[in-house]
Amino acid sequence: MRNIRVYHVDAFTDQPFTGNTAGVVLDAEQLTGEEMQQIAKELNLSESIFLLPSDQAGIDYKVRYFTPTDEIPFCGHATIGLTWLLATELGLSQQQDGVVLGTGAGAIPVVWHQEEGRVQRVEMTQITPQIKALPVDLQAISEMVGVPVDAIDPAYPIQLSHTGNWHLLIPVHSQQAIDQATPDLTALSKHNKEHQIATTHLFTFTPDAEDDYDLYTRDFAPAIGIAEDPVTGAANGALTGYLYLNHIIPQDQITQLKIAQGRAIGRPGFLYVQAIPNGEHPIIKVAGTATITIRGTLDI
Repeated sequence: MRNIRVYHVDAFTDQPFTGNTAGVVLDAEQLTGEEMQQIAKELNLSESIFLLPSDQAGIDYKVRYFTPTDEIPFCGHATIGLTWLLATELGLSQQQDGVVLGTGAGAIPVVWHQEEGRVQRVEMTQITPQIKALPVDLQAISEMVGVPVDAIDPAYPIQLSHTGNWHLLIPVHSQQAIDQATPDLTALSKHNKEHQIATTHLFTFTPDAEDDYDLYTRDFAPAIGIAEDPVTGAANGALTGYLYLNHIIPQDQITQLKIAQGRAIGRPGFLYVQAIPNGEHPIIKVAGTATITIRGTLDI
């Protein structure tokens, strides 16, 4: 019998039952890849992260990420969830300032921001962003994501962006239009599988006037077994890279943005992102808080 420590961690929030829940599985060196996939299916969360020892210089731990149906190279909210747990529950923040994780996408440095000895935020540096065009039929895209053609904002390109996974980014005129989106998940899954796209990410710069954030987003990922991902670190990091590489935000100064997501499905959360100029290779940082909601042991 193997005893595997398992947690539920709500990421990009400090309130239980909001944000995006990640399964965090320690002791994964005892598991096969097939067992990891079975556990992710059993947990039935958008993503679960599995912690493994590292034998590579400069990498503190290796990690693997699974949706209920697929292994993926990188997941932002699960990275936040794991490293929040390492810092707080396991006390690593009392010994060091952060860790470097070896992922399927590359090395991901994570640091802990503390005040008076308490962790306030976890911040990861994602891999260098890339963008590329995707030939699109506007009517077809409109039908797949379930927003009217005239709700798609022509001021910004529909493009693919990557800081670990490829995301299809779709600019929308308003938060209301994003909240009212009713995607055709079957068609969207087929399209994204054909183009090796992890998620489709709607965004707008025009949140409701009384709100204190810069962008509002929503993310659909049926191609990897997730109808909707509540608050997405990977996709919003890719969005930040897209904004920089398309000169939508400045390339001569640090840009800091607060992004809201999850309201449409009752899982609100916030991400704090930075784009640090570095020519055509900006440094993209994504930060947030987390809260542990479930602690348990899996016996297999």
